[in-house]
Amino acid sequence: SIFGATHQSKYSGAAGKLLGGAVGVERNHVMVLGAGVAGKAAAMAAAGLGADVTMLDINSERLHYLDDVMPKNVALRYSDAATIEALCKTSDLIIGTVLLPGAKAPKLIRKEHLSMMQPGTVMVDVSIDQGGCFETSHATTHRDPIFEVDGIIHYCVANMPGAYPRTSTMALTNATLPYVIKLLTDKQVLNSEIMLSALNTYDGKLTNEFVAQAHGLQYEPCNV
Repeated sequence: SIFGATHQSKYSGAAGKLLGGAVGVERNHVMVLGAGVAGKAAAMAAAGLGADVTMLDINSERLHYLDDVMPKNVALRYSDAATIEALCKTSDLIIGTVLLPGAKAPKLIRKEHLSMMQPGTVMVDVSIDQGGCFETSHATTHRDPIFEVDGIIHYCVANMPGAYPRTSTMALTNATLPYVIKLLTDKQVLNSEIMLSALNTYDGKLTNEFVAQAHGLQYEPCNV
C-alpha cells in the first residue's frame, strides 16, 4: 500500500489522487486480491491511510475471520471473475497478493481488464516473485520500479521488502532463526511435520510437489 500510494502521484503518470482523499473529497478505492498475510497487511495499511478497501479471497473461513478483525472501511468479498471485473472499473489502486506455496501465481487480472480501468489506475503486484498475478506484469527494480501499459501504472518490484533492508532483515531473522537452530541441533528434525512441509530438496531429490509442477521436474516424496 505504501508503494502504491506513492506512485498514485501525477509525477508517476497516475491520476494524482491522494489515497485517503481529503475533507470533502472522495476517498480512493482499493482492491486487494488475496486475504493472506500480505493481503491483510496491505488492506490494513490502505485502510489506515483512509482509503475504502475491498478484499477478495476464495477462502470463506478466512473471510469470516477477517470480518471480525478488519476496520470498518474494509469490505470483504468472495473472489470470482465477475467481482474482479466489476471492481476493476472503480478501483484507483489494485494490489495483488495471491500466493500458491511453491507454485506460480494465477493470473487474476488479464490484459483485457486494463481497458475497463480508469486511466492512471495503479497496480501493485506483490506476487511478482512467483510470476505475478497480473498478466501484464514483469519484474522491475527499486531503481526503475514502474512501467505503464494502456494507461495503467504497474509497480512490480521483485523483493519489495528490500526497500527497507534493516527492518525486513530483522523481521525475517526473527521468524526463521528458531528453525535454523533446530536444523543445527536436533537430529530428529525431519520427523517434524512443520519442517517436512518446508522441505524442497533432500538427498538429491526434489521433494516439493508444487515446485516440481511449476518447473516441469520430477517430484519424489521425502522418505526419512
